[in-house]
This record gives sequence, structure tokens and C-alpha cells, in this order.
Amino acid sequence: MNQSALIRPDWTPATIALMVLGFVVFWPLGLAMLAYIIFGDRLRTFKKDANDSVDGMFASCRGKFRGGRGHGFRSATGNVAFDDWRDAELARLDEERRKLDEMREEFDAYSRELRRAKDQEEFDRFMRERRAKGQSDVPGFPAN
Repeated sequence: MNQSALIRPDWTPATIALMVLGFVVFWPLGLAMLAYIIFGDRLRTFKKDANDSVDGMFASCRGKFRGGRGHGFRSATGNVAFDDWRDAELARLDEERRKLDEMREEFDAYSRELRRAKDQEEFDRFMRERRAKGQSDVPGFPAN
């Protein structure tokens, strides 16, 4: 998801304004916006998990219909050459889809790692600045 998006699950001026406006207009809208702000990041992983489980269920159904000719969604046309070509093309497309899914998973992992590295860099910079000001890492204890 684009981190510069105006409405994202975070405490931005836009989301706060929408939440207040939602409470003013109709309180369930404000409550829904508050839930989005607090739990919005979890929705992405929930959606991905739900999609993966549904894809898994339908993948098993697809495998049953591809077993023999004349069954399921693909019926034989009567032209053996065309049927063979169609089956080969569909197998090629399935392989391409599998490759694309693998590339998407790799990119998702890469994006997560970039976000983690950026967060770590920002935290380290904050701690350096805090130490430079003479503040300690632990509140109530003097800095070394």
C-alpha cells in the first residue's frame, strides 16, 4: 500500500477529520473510522489470509474438473488437435500464474523488509538525537 496515501490506517489529520465528521453525522460512521484507524493494518493481512484460503479451496475443485475430457467446464470440441493445444495453453497459463504469484510473494517480503529497515533507521536516529541531547534511554536514570 502506498505510504503517502491520504487515508490510511494511521492517525493522520485526514483520518481524524473523517472520524470526527463521522461521529457528527452518524455515530456508527465515526466508530467505523476509529476501528479502521486502530485495526486497519490488520485488515490487509486478514484479507490476504482469507483470499489464500478461498483460493486453496477452489484450486482443489479446479483440479477435479481438469482430470478428464468432456467433464466439468472444459468439454471436448471434437477436434483433438485443438483440444491438445488448448490444454497445453491452459497449462502454460497456469505456470505463468504460479510464477506471478511467487514474484508477488517475493515482492511482499521485500517490501516488508524495506519497511522494517526504514523503521529501524528512524528509531536509531531518534535514539542518537536523544543521546546527543543528554537524555537517557530509560526515563528516570541519568544518561551515561
